[in-house]
Amino acid sequence: MPTVPLNVLAFARPGDKGDDSDIAVFARSRPAYEHLVDVLTAEVVRAHMADLVTGEVTRWEVPNVWALKFLLRGALGGGGPASLRADNLGKSLGGAILRLPIEVGADLLQAHPDVRPPAQPYAQASWVIRG
Repeated sequence: MPTVPLNVLAFARPGDKGDDSDIAVFARSRPAYEHLVDVLTAEVVRAHMADLVTGEVTRWEVPNVWALKFLLRGALGGGGPASLRADNLGKSLGGAILRLPIEVGADLLQAHPDVRPPAQPYAQASWVIRG
């Protein structure tokens, strides 16, 4: 089964409140959303963000807009002026989640004709979205 970065199937909008970050992941299609509901769990996101997130990760499904909403507790090193991180508001966490590798079937990739695979495997190159 091919592995692609999450950004092939979705885009993200991050936000913050204090030391917590929230990330909405919007699928690019209904089939992509249905696949992400199964594979993009709170545990998967927590493991992917393990170096940054000290607390719990919670997920909500928002099917009317093909989105998954994640709340990452303790994700901002104290948040705002209390944080020593370069990105104390967590805007880069949206980009970080989009690099998460996701296994997909060939049928789902065919549902996204604007995506073409790289010459090398995912671990060595980025997928390209035409348009």
